[in-house]
Amino acid sequence: MRFASPLVPGRLVKRYKRFLADVILDSGEEVTAHCANPGSMLGLREPGARVYLSISDNPARKLKYSWEIVEADGALVGINTAHPNALVEEALRAGLIAELAGFTSLRREVKYGRNSRIDILLEGADGRPVYVEVKNVHLMRQAGLAEFPDSVTARGAKHLVEMGDMVAEGARAAMVYLVQRPDCDRLSFAADLDPAYAAAFAEARSRGVEAYAIGCRITPEEIVAEQRVSLLP
Repeated sequence: MRFASPLVPGRLVKRYKRFLADVILDSGEEVTAHCANPGSMLGLREPGARVYLSISDNPARKLKYSWEIVEADGALVGINTAHPNALVEEALRAGLIAELAGFTSLRREVKYGRNSRIDILLEGADGRPVYVEVKNVHLMRQAGLAEFPDSVTARGAKHLVEMGDMVAEGARAAMVYLVQRPDCDRLSFAADLDPAYAAAFAEARSRGVEAYAIGCRITPEEIVAEQRVSLLP
């Protein structure tokens, strides 16, 4: 996924009200950017951090800047949660997850379960659907180890139950965790931050829900999902 135009560098002043961030651009101008990330962004919201913003030319937007990347622990980390579905679609079409290859149809945002939408629905020649739920990951508290989630996510636990229900109905279901940072080669679950999610994941796996993790190469020009990440028990 290439950014439509070069990102604008700056320094983070503060992130607040979940979806807003004040940034001082390298030009000296202070701007307010949209922060498309509902999580806690633990470890990624320190004042003074190097950040990169995209610019929208849509006159209908209230804020023309969007926060895309932050530099943390010496690496560039993608924080925009609007991108993971497209990045995982690119990875699937490139055959990065062999276990999910061979599909003949790929659709996004399809209704299923109890008033939910699946991120990606794959269908193969055999007609058996594969429900793919995508989760964005950017928490790292131990070198090389990504963790999910970074805060309590009751919605995420609900999705795991519904994925298990799809398997019970004869479909396949797969969680794909997109690690938007290049400095992690392993993924585990932050049970201390959200024990309910960790328990729901274990239950979903016992019901036959598949799970995969992939990592990204990140530059101010593009983000590419290009390598597998080990999923720890």
